[in-house]
Amino acid sequence: MAPATLDAVEDCLKDVIQNLFEIQSAVHGYLGPETQQELVRKIKILTTNLAALSTTSTHLPVQIPPEIIAYVEDGRNPDIYTREFVELVQKGNQYLKGKTEAFASFRDVLAEEMSSAMPEVRGEVERVLEATCGKRREQGGVEERRNGESGSS
Repeated sequence: MAPATLDAVEDCLKDVIQNLFEIQSAVHGYLGPETQQELVRKIKILTTNLAALSTTSTHLPVQIPPEIIAYVEDGRNPDIYTREFVELVQKGNQYLKGKTEAFASFRDVLAEEMSSAMPEVRGEVERVLEATCGKRREQGGVEERRNGESGSS
């Protein structure tokens, strides 16, 4: 079967909402046996429209993560899931940023120590620092970074 469009699913949803409104009105104005047949007819139409919605929506090209479905089925708000997910991603990003900065600092210290301990490899060390946007040798007491930042350490 061809993928359903969002418009088709929206139309099915509108029909279901309209049926629910009509059933609510019929229940509110229930007069007994004389309105029972009308209420039964509206419930059958609702059932048909719900089946059509279910059939149409299964062909939508939308992927919902199973975690969100489980979250909603447990009666929890999916916005909370989104907030927790964003917080988790931010925490992971902070962790990786810290690791990146620690390795960059280690690279710079190692390069400085290698250059002072083994002057014959200073050219190679400078080449590696340039390739990795590391610190260049100190000039006038201020360390310069290849990416345009400057500061004292």
